[in-house]
Amino acid sequence: MNFWARQAEARQRSRWLVAIFIAAVLTIVLAVNFVVLSLFALLDAGQPVVADTLWLARHPQAAVTTTLLVLAIIGIANLYKTMSLAAGGGAVARSLGGLRVQADTSDPLQQRLVHVVEEMAIASGVPVPAVYVLEQEEGINAFAAGHTPANAAIAVTRGALQNLNRAELQGVIGHEFSHILNGDMRLNIRIMGMLFGLLVIAIAGRTVSWYAPRQSGNRRGSGGLLILAGVLVMALGYVGVFFGRLIQAAVSRQRELLADASAVQFTRDTTGLRDALLKIGSVRGSRIRHPEAEEIAHMLFAPGMTRWFATHPPLLERIRALDPTFDPAAFDNLRLEVKPQPLGVVDVVSNDRLPRSFYDSTIPAHRSMPLEPAALPGLVGNPGGREVAHAATLRESLADKFDGDGGDHIGRATALLFALVLDAAPAVRSNQLQKIRASFGTGLEAQVIGQSARIAGLRTGLHLALLGEVVPVLR
Repeated sequence: MNFWARQAEARQRSRWLVAIFIAAVLTIVLAVNFVVLSLFALLDAGQPVVADTLWLARHPQAAVTTTLLVLAIIGIANLYKTMSLAAGGGAVARSLGGLRVQADTSDPLQQRLVHVVEEMAIASGVPVPAVYVLEQEEGINAFAAGHTPANAAIAVTRGALQNLNRAELQGVIGHEFSHILNGDMRLNIRIMGMLFGLLVIAIAGRTVSWYAPRQSGNRRGSGGLLILAGVLVMALGYVGVFFGRLIQAAVSRQRELLADASAVQFTRDTTGLRDALLKIGSVRGSRIRHPEAEEIAHMLFAPGMTRWFATHPPLLERIRALDPTFDPAAFDNLRLEVKPQPLGVVDVVSNDRLPRSFYDSTIPAHRSMPLEPAALPGLVGNPGGREVAHAATLRESLADKFDGDGGDHIGRATALLFALVLDAAPAVRSNQLQKIRASFGTGLEAQVIGQSARIAGLRTGLHLALLGEVVPVLR
């Protein structure tokens, strides 16, 4: 798979679709202007604007006022919707019944998920997002939500944890990280805000048509004109919403293809993502049953609901992009029965057509691969397979420094945070510990001293990676 070409193609199509969406919104604004100005002209001069162009020349302020009013309605509605959607990814995950995964979880499947997310975050140089599990969802699915990388969250269904091996889960998480790194969450919020603005225009038109007869004693006169204008504005608003959602779905499909290509770039492995899609198509499906699933359908890894305005490309199209040799007839032969098992055990029945990676839940241990410091700035937000593998090694080397032995996980994280900023000079260090003791007590001071001893052998360059592990726990 030429993932660079796939990404460039998806980005180019996305830009065109966004431009078309903006043009469609402006067209609706102009059409609403025409209706409102025609109403003014009829009430003032007895002729519509199209029949009396001189009326518009005599009243240029009417055009300016109408344009500003329509844009203000759309803008205020857009801002309201954007603010309501920008609460953070955790709020979205919790609204679907998601439970936050703690860093010290004893569930091996959740531990594997946290490790994969941490590795991807270290490799891409972004904060580790909050991790949630939708415990009641048996379908294989995931989504990333949030307005910025700083408040992003990744949610995975219990079905995905139980039915995907590590390579497949890594492909899915790489796909979701692409949405975070490429700004897809912000793009979706902005489009949804624009659509809400058009919907408000339609509601305003409906309101005018409803109240006009009650506010005018002459239904055949001005009241009738107000009804007609209100109906036309309402129709234009709903037409705008209809075509806007069509374009939104098309944009979403392109961003999904971009995320698939980016996941391959991150992992340098097409089989993990391909096999995850195969399992969705032939084993468990991807449906999210929560009543609020419709609201986040465009965010999901795979279609969460049956929809006419599909926000995801067909599974077959996505699989063929990853593996051009895939035979669609193979779906009929993939009659698998995958039973939820402990970590590392997947029972595959009556199938010998899939590669070993389809059911192998282990991956080779990554060897240490030092990175050139000069290359690091260019890798932020743009990791490759080498960086992800290095991140896995790095996370494993830091695990014992972070996990500690027993005790409160938040307390250990707090102690480690203080330990990372302790000064090497004995006098300054003693003063820092004294302030910690005065503010938090001798217990935390002892933990800070212990954590400081544990990280004493780490290179300074690894402190930032360790900080990335600590911050999400304290967020």
